[in-house]
Amino acid sequence: MAAANYNLIIDQGSDFIIRLTLSQGGAPVNLTTYSARAQLRNAKLATGSPVSNFTCNVVDPANGVITMQLLNAVNKTLTPGKFYYDLEIYTANDALVTRMMQGEVNLTPEVTR
Repeated sequence: MAAANYNLIIDQGSDFIIRLTLSQGGAPVNLTTYSARAQLRNAKLATGSPVSNFTCNVVDPANGVITMQLLNAVNKTLTPGKFYYDLEIYTANDALVTRMMQGEVNLTPEVTR
């Protein structure tokens, strides 16, 4: 299964959270043995540390529900512009890893400080 492409717009200085329900063939993906992770990078092929990590939680494993968030305390320190991300689900020791979603992130500048 190829990762879904979904571009995000994040307002600098605001809490960003997205709730996702992963499904395949119309049925929810059972995430009982999985965790989730996502990173934000300046370029798709960037090496080294990511610009930031999203906080990801599997909140309803039986129904394939994940939350992915980037809090204002983190994104207000970033320079607005275009970034890239992807979201993976994985099992212990990375025995199974699947990229579920990927895309661009437009971090819009905050005016109020």
